[in-house]
Amino acid sequence: MSNTAPTVIFVHGGFHGGWCWRRVAAPLRAEGWQVYTPTLTGLADRAHLLTPDVTLETHVQDILGVIEAEELDDVILVGHSAAGAVITVVADRAPARIASLVYLDASLPSDGQSMLDFMGDSQGIPALFRAQAEAHGDGWRVPAGLPFDAAGFGVEDVADAAWVNRRMTAHPLAAFTDAVRLSGAGEAVAHRLYIRCEGFKIAHGEPLIARLEKDPRWHTERWDCGHSPQVTAPERVVEAVKNTNARSRAS
Repeated sequence: MSNTAPTVIFVHGGFHGGWCWRRVAAPLRAEGWQVYTPTLTGLADRAHLLTPDVTLETHVQDILGVIEAEELDDVILVGHSAAGAVITVVADRAPARIASLVYLDASLPSDGQSMLDFMGDSQGIPALFRAQAEAHGDGWRVPAGLPFDAAGFGVEDVADAAWVNRRMTAHPLAAFTDAVRLSGAGEAVAHRLYIRCEGFKIAHGEPLIARLEKDPRWHTERWDCGHSPQVTAPERVVEAVKNTNARSRAS
């Protein structure tokens, strides 16, 4: 069904949960927005569901399920970090339900790539994820904690860092290593925003944003902040989502 209120789904990245959007969701809801902050299977409040069977496809189905169960249309779909892979597949499966895509310093894999493929191995990250899973996660889950802690996500405030570290949980390795399979249908989503958080020194970041800045299909922004602005600069995320909605409705 068609919704009169703007609708946004926020999809969290690795080791997080729906809790991380709290400071973004509240002001949007106060302005009448329909805001959904689902937790992906196996993380945070759904950590009890984490098994070796949880994959990238599980997480894609989590978000498709929200869209279907809530009968949502004209959705602004926001993905943070590793959730870029999730929202990319969701948009490919349900392009008619998506008005805009917002990648918040997120992965942007092509057909046949996994999130780790997209990141590349120049900084040893794929090997580190696999090593952490092997050493501390029975080979199939990547534990939260060093180096995947609040500091690694750019959260420096002491109280905020303590909150984030309390809430972070293990992530299924398969969600990082499974390749996305795309039909190309997602290209029909006309409005796309990529936000590069330049405080996150990651090898793929600059080549990606430089490429997208030359692509007329994309609106791009560079922010001087760490990797988790939904925690450290929520007002900027709110403004970006509102501006995305305005551009979509104006077209």
